Amino acid sequence: MARELHVDVVVVGGGPVGMVVACELAGYGVSTVVFEARASVSGRPRATTLHARTVQCLVRRGHLGGLASVGGPGSAPASSPFHFAGIPGLAISVPAMEPEPVLKCSQEELERHFEERARTAGARILRGHRVTEVRPERDGVRITAEGPHGPVSCAARYVVGADGARSTVRERSGFVSDSYPATVSAMAGDVRLGEGAAMGAGWHRTPRGWIVAKDIPGGRTRLRILDCAGPHGDRGQPLTLEELREEVSRIAGRDIPMAAPQWLSRFSDFSRLVRSYRSGRVLLAGDAAHVHFPIGGQGLSTGLLDAVNLGWKLAFTVRGEAGEDLLDSYDLERRPAAQRVIDNTRAQVALMRPGPELDPLRALFGELLAGGAESGVLSAMISAQDTVLPAHAPRSSSWEGRFLPNVGLTTARGRTDVIGLLREGRPLLLLLGEQGRSGYEGQARGWAGVLRVVRAEPGPDIPCDALLVRPDGYVAWAAGGADLTAVLTACFGSPVGVDAGL
Repeated sequence: MARELHVDVVVVGGGPVGMVVACELAGYGVSTVVFEARASVSGRPRATTLHARTVQCLVRRGHLGGLASVGGPGSAPASSPFHFAGIPGLAISVPAMEPEPVLKCSQEELERHFEERARTAGARILRGHRVTEVRPERDGVRITAEGPHGPVSCAARYVVGADGARSTVRERSGFVSDSYPATVSAMAGDVRLGEGAAMGAGWHRTPRGWIVAKDIPGGRTRLRILDCAGPHGDRGQPLTLEELREEVSRIAGRDIPMAAPQWLSRFSDFSRLVRSYRSGRVLLAGDAAHVHFPIGGQGLSTGLLDAVNLGWKLAFTVRGEAGEDLLDSYDLERRPAAQRVIDNTRAQVALMRPGPELDPLRALFGELLAGGAESGVLSAMISAQDTVLPAHAPRSSSWEGRFLPNVGLTTARGRTDVIGLLREGRPLLLLLGEQGRSGYEGQARGWAGVLRVVRAEPGPDIPCDALLVRPDGYVAWAAGGADLTAVLTACFGSPVGVDAGL
């Protein structure tokens, strides 16, 4: 007989994306269960890069404590070197007082970190539980899973599918996707190279394809290769060491002996994007919603931005502090962002095709990247710092939908900054000077239980009378735009209560 559970939200998938969703939900007091098929955290090497906007959002929600540092008052803007389609020279830059532009951290370490945070917040993590059924019910969804001690049946108000590219939740819930077929083949593995076979770390292009090499502990080399001749004919078959050796040797143009493989994998540039991130009470995040070629380290970052965007919205909805419009905005905001990632990764693959006819285009991109200012568009795109969210109303301030940088603020309680004010997890109504306080404070009175109202001294860093800032750091409203009460009603439902302020 199946064990019965009843919770507000079930998260299917215990990777970093699912664990951050659980962190968010449990942190807001929402009862949450995570079903993860793996019995333990996988040590298999995966993503190692978190880009600037992802780091910025996670820091504002307090999820990267001990992993990322934030620049203090007087700190200068920072920049980290990166690449576009294997062409060096790209610089990922961030404003002063923000965390590092590119955070290097293994997916394994991130998963352990987020799982510990989720457990501490009160989420229940059930490892070794494989979901077999997702069935809509009148007031929620029923999930059935096979666990180490038998079947488990769980009734939930909502389900979040964060269970990867082969998502059971996506398939069982009837989500429709658009896909782009594979055009290239790629392989990866950790191996020990033979005598005389060593190659320099970095990106190597030959007339036959690409080899990316990285030295790792234990005397091994992490190899990734790209063959643009076409997709794998046997994509579903396990990769063998001999296949990898033959392909690396062919692309390099010399024999590359190798042994002692630690892991081997094959992949392609197949891409997929669901047409909606929501189907009733079922929502998707991360690779369950979108997959693309892993160039530029954007996959994990995109999924974690899904998690941060969805987490607070779903929590407020479950708690009755927001309406369905707020939850619907998850798809409206995150699906275009994923499409942009798919488009730029496909463009990078096109630029990586080794034919000599593309040499002038590669040279042009190299000049643009070396020029500095011209590379700003690519830098902002790769790091997701160019993301501007849709406005709530036709008449909106130029601030609305943009990310509020971390700046210092002076309040009645002393000096603070934007990151410090957002860690509580409540939307922030920031009133700057007497002009900002007049009128707006009264308009927000009915949402006292939802908002955090902070009065701060005006300054040149925020030349605006008042801002409504979401928990993820994006501006939902600004003085001079639409009516504040209309925006608050659209986001958080009808007004109740009285304003306590700060």
